[in-house]
Amino acid sequence: MDSPSSALEQNIDLSKLSEKDKQELQQFIVNESQKARIQQSVHSLTDICWKKCVTGTIRSGKLDKNEETCAQNCVDRFLDANMTVIKHLDNMRNQS
Repeated sequence: MDSPSSALEQNIDLSKLSEKDKQELQQFIVNESQKARIQQSVHSLTDICWKKCVTGTIRSGKLDKNEETCAQNCVDRFLDANMTVIKHLDNMRNQS
């Protein structure tokens, strides 16, 4: 049985697209890929910080003060680490 994506691939002839349409399609794919990476990062961040910081049961619908501080610090360090990596990669790219 064909999957929906393979059936879709069989029905699309990219050679019939104009150059403008090909560029738009390529940009759309790049954008969707970036969205997926961002969503994965947010998921990872949530999972890591939750496991690290939420130690008890949430009874009042809020984190306790220590958990809230831990979660904020965890998010800050995650973002700092990601920015450091991005800057380093950008510097490497510019040196090439």
